[in-house]
Amino acid sequence: MDLFFWRTLAFCYRETRLSVQNKLRVIVPKQNQTNEKTLSLFNKVALVTGSGRGIGAATAVKLAKEGSHVVVNDINSENAKAVAEEIEKLCRKTLVSNHDISDYNSAGKLADEIKSKFGRVDILVNNAGITRDSMLHKLSEEKWDEVIRVNLKGPFNIGQACAKIMMEQKSGKILNLASIAWKGNIGQTNYAASKAGIVGMTSTWALELSKYNINVNAIAPGFIDSALTQQIPTEIKEKFIQRIPLKRMGNPEEIASLVAFLVSEQSSYITGQCIHIDGGLTAGFAG
Repeated sequence: MDLFFWRTLAFCYRETRLSVQNKLRVIVPKQNQTNEKTLSLFNKVALVTGSGRGIGAATAVKLAKEGSHVVVNDINSENAKAVAEEIEKLCRKTLVSNHDISDYNSAGKLADEIKSKFGRVDILVNNAGITRDSMLHKLSEEKWDEVIRVNLKGPFNIGQACAKIMMEQKSGKILNLASIAWKGNIGQTNYAASKAGIVGMTSTWALELSKYNINVNAIAPGFIDSALTQQIPTEIKEKFIQRIPLKRMGNPEEIASLVAFLVSEQSSYITGQCIHIDGGLTAGFAG
């Protein structure tokens, strides 16, 4: 009687232990299974220009959420510091920069500072830009020069400086912010020219830098809810929205999500492309 009791107890103990072990095998994921769900941006060093607000700020925070250390570059110190604080809350390293990248030497100094602090530059997002709209016959030389300097020369300056570092590393991702206006838009001769230049520059860089394992792409946003579009009268804004197949404006976070994908290893076979994200506005004859 006693022997039967002890054998039964031993059997139950063994079966219970095996059951628990099997459950643990199911519950605990393998390391590679966990990594497959991420964009593989952990501990990458990213520079986002014009990241004090709007698309730039949303992109800086998105990259930090994906694990990157982010350099927040903006000429507005207060805005840049506010974004950096959000990044620090995510336990990511950050650096606030007020360098004017439209100045060649200033852009070079910024790249050197990033390499000095972090040892590398993995990601460059060229987002900084301005508008100075005017019809052709009223467009001043000053407005033309200002937009070209910020929107085209700036990305060239910092792009060249960061590309040199990436070439040494034999790796890197460059993402340039264009606009659907690169195809032309009334009252934006200077802006359209600068963004068309960005698209051409993106294709050229992709061809030149591919042998160094550097991907270069561009995004052309459409009508995005931002500080600029919020200044447009509601009536005019609604009329424009009706031209968009999705019948709404985009938001900065949607642009940021596409940026994060394009600077991740999941997009390693994409380079030299300009991807429109505009709610279908430029699809077919919708625009």
